Amino acid sequence: MLAPLPALAAPLTDLAAIDMAVAAFTGQQIGVPGGAAQPVDRRLRLAACSAPLALSWYGSAETSVLVRCPDAGGWRVFVPVSAARAVPTAAPAAMAVMRGEGVTVSVAGDGFTVSQPGEALEAGAVGAWIRVRTAAKADPLRARVVRPGLVELPVD
Repeated sequence: MLAPLPALAAPLTDLAAIDMAVAAFTGQQIGVPGGAAQPVDRRLRLAACSAPLALSWYGSAETSVLVRCPDAGGWRVFVPVSAARAVPTAAPAAMAVMRGEGVTVSVAGDGFTVSQPGEALEAGAVGAWIRVRTAAKADPLRARVVRPGLVELPVD
């Protein structure tokens, strides 16, 4: 009788560690509004990462968390977030940008930053999404207020 050969299994990422990383990133537990909608699918077989996992919001509505293995040829997983993110309730934020005010519109990505002047079409506090226009006849764009006088466009 032949004995089966031992499988040379490559080390795998602990999926519970991904769940914990997402909970730490969102500040909410699985199933809680603002946290992961459900645990990462336990059927996944993801190669172990030698570097720490990289987490970021995916999309402008922040409805998913992108979890990446930053190793060369690494994997990525999108983790859906439950309903609405929990936003801390505090006093109303002071407006950082007023309607009609001149602003700097910035776009940043890996290794580049581009900016140009624009006009705020709405008022907004830091972190708020407002409409801006970069030229008199240009279509309005949605940008996030970074600080007074500066808004940024998302790069996905």
